[in-house]
Amino acid sequence: MAQSMQMNDSAPLGMLWFDQLEWRAGEAPHAAAWQGEGWYGGDYDKAWVRSEGESQSGATTDARAELFWDHALTRWWNLEVGARQDFGADPARTWAALGVRGLAPQGFAVEATVYAGAAARTAARLKVEYELLFTQRLGLQPEIEMNFYGRADPARDQGAGLADFEVGLRLRYEVRREFAPYAGIVWARHYGASGDFPATAAVDSNEVRVAVGLRVWL
Repeated sequence: MAQSMQMNDSAPLGMLWFDQLEWRAGEAPHAAAWQGEGWYGGDYDKAWVRSEGESQSGATTDARAELFWDHALTRWWNLEVGARQDFGADPARTWAALGVRGLAPQGFAVEATVYAGAAARTAARLKVEYELLFTQRLGLQPEIEMNFYGRADPARDQGAGLADFEVGLRLRYEVRREFAPYAGIVWARHYGASGDFPATAAVDSNEVRVAVGLRVWL
């Protein structure tokens, strides 16, 4: 998780990076996936954008984009207020968003966000990642992401409660600070539903895929 810790709010700066630009292969259909974010502003207030998603056969299957006003609460924690847009193969959804982002003890990078949408929809997202450096160039990045929904959304095959849980483990080598190829494994569990959703019990699915990709700073 890239961050700027200088305290000079008089000079706006900006950064854009893709933490993940990768190809995923396994028993599930092969897919291209991305996870990127960027910001512009000072040390206390920034405009922050982030996006993640997956594409199969050249078509986006599931993705989200978020735009925030980001305000520093302390040296390590920021408040985020903004909006999120879901898009892809399923119907689009728009959400208002409120969250916090920062570094927890022991260096864990945390993003925790709650959402409110139309038709009394609510959601929450929690992401935790860690950087384990073996050398100045070689590092291991574990990552966990969970998404929750307050009510069922049959059009998107989502039940109430925990909708998906993803664990990633990526071994990265920094050719330069701004350019780092990596390889890893991604395990995801999805909590969907059978054809007569939501009357029947939820159907769980597990996916294990190998990932190869690049982390790029611009």
